[in-house]
Amino acid sequence: MRTFKGGFHVPDGKSLTAEASVEYMPLVTDYFVSLSQHIGKPARPVVNAGDQVVEGQLIAEASSPVSANIHSPVCGEVVEIVKRKNAQGALVDCVHLRSDGKQDKFTYPPLVDPTPEQIVARIAEAGIVGMGGAGFPTAVKLQPRDPVDTLIINAAECEPYLNCDNRVMIERTEAFIAGVRLIAKALSVTNVYIGIEANKMQAYNALLAQEGVIADTKEALQNRKDGDIVVVLLKTKYPQGAEKTLIKACVNREVPVGGLPSAVGCIVDNVCTAYAVWDAVVNGNPLHKRFMTVSGRGIAVPKNLEVAVGTPLSAIVELCGGVNDDTVKLISGGPMMGFSLLDLDVCTTKTDSGLLCLTDKEASTVLPTPCINCGRCAQVCPMRLMPMYIDFYTTVGDTENAVRYGALNCFECGTCAYVCPAKRPIVQSVRLTKIRSKEKK
Repeated sequence: MRTFKGGFHVPDGKSLTAEASVEYMPLVTDYFVSLSQHIGKPARPVVNAGDQVVEGQLIAEASSPVSANIHSPVCGEVVEIVKRKNAQGALVDCVHLRSDGKQDKFTYPPLVDPTPEQIVARIAEAGIVGMGGAGFPTAVKLQPRDPVDTLIINAAECEPYLNCDNRVMIERTEAFIAGVRLIAKALSVTNVYIGIEANKMQAYNALLAQEGVIADTKEALQNRKDGDIVVVLLKTKYPQGAEKTLIKACVNREVPVGGLPSAVGCIVDNVCTAYAVWDAVVNGNPLHKRFMTVSGRGIAVPKNLEVAVGTPLSAIVELCGGVNDDTVKLISGGPMMGFSLLDLDVCTTKTDSGLLCLTDKEASTVLPTPCINCGRCAQVCPMRLMPMYIDFYTTVGDTENAVRYGALNCFECGTCAYVCPAKRPIVQSVRLTKIRSKEKK
């Protein structure tokens, strides 16, 4: 099993939903579809209050080169464009849709044996973004400025509790692999790797059962044919799924400080992104729903769901039997890099991989105390930074020194905060430094 230097094993909690097949979330009455569910400028609405729309219809178009189209998740009426808070607590513009219960649907014409240019154009048309959490428009990613020779699919899913990527690989294996091949074709690369952690052996075996997919073993690699996809078994360790650590583990290349994966000839994409590419190219379906895990010991019935974008979290919790009385924390995403929620008055986006309801046995509610300079945060940091100094200088308002100790190179995995005996809010300090640094520029 391959891995990287740093990091640590986190109790993963995946057993709650590892065997739960994906269920489709039934229709609800009201949806609030954010215009800011991707990196870049918010999409520009192309509908008005009172308009009738069908599932899959374009309701907002990309407003800049780094932006993404947005499509209606249901049939119904546009009620209004309204401001709503997102998972981070910011107010964003949303299209309020009221479902009429009909099943009318818009799809793009399926593409047969498409060219690389046609694949990229369809990905842009369908509004596909990175579904691992970052939300970078996929069409932009597949047109890098640097020459690339390698595609790596991030199937590590190292965040505790989450199983949506795992279930896609188990239940929709052929479609997922077909999506990987479409991305590789769009990039015109033949070196393709899938990095998967060793706690997903059912998915690992399902992948190896596919034609043209081989294991990362000496014998298999000696007999490798052109176009074969190599599945790399990774040690179960957090944050194995981060782009830079994944590239190091899979192909032993180190992304330079401040650089993108393309700087070392690599492009990294997510499992659900690859599946969405297949769905858009083969079936003509734009991206308006996604897979997500609802888990934690605070939810009555943990599930893996296929959810329409814009679905209220309150409706999802109701479907899963409600929140238990001993729940102390609600999290959008995973427990390490997700965002703590004030309440369930938030709606899903293309990048929401999970909703967690955690009890006091799963989530710490202890208030932070002063740093004791134990150095544990530096020992586990996969980027080899000095998190304790970043936290200290942020706290005293010295942004320059916080940047000097690497705040801008941190990808906010949360390993430092997890191991900190003083429970320092180190990730929040990093985010604050990034904001202050941006404001200065």
